Amino acid sequence: QVHVVESGGGLVQAGGSLRLSCAASGLTFSRLGMGWFRQAPGKEREFVTAISWNGMTSYADSVKGRFTISRDNAKYTVYLQMNSLKPEDTAVYYCAVGSVAADIRMYSYWGQGTQVTVSS
Repeated sequence: QVHVVESGGGLVQAGGSLRLSCAASGLTFSRLGMGWFRQAPGKEREFVTAISWNGMTSYADSVKGRFTISRDNAKYTVYLQMNSLKPEDTAVYYCAVGSVAADIRMYSYWGQGTQVTVSS
């Protein structure tokens, strides 16, 4: 059975940092692409970043230079380091398994999400 669990969300002031973690089990983690998406109230879920099985990354323009995705295959975990946070980064952040695409339909498994709130 596949489990995908995010952690690390919280409340932070603008300009601050947070690191999200996503632990995945029940699958061949080291062979799979992983992505992060986010969804703000009243908006569609949007692509944030993704990392391939061998470490190639891609980012949405809105987070380039501020967010960094990484993975530790030995720990079955992917990370999202978020720096220079802005109020517009406030959203529920979701971890997704199975692709490096920006299209949510390409992912097979999702976590339950973790709330990130950035105060101005």
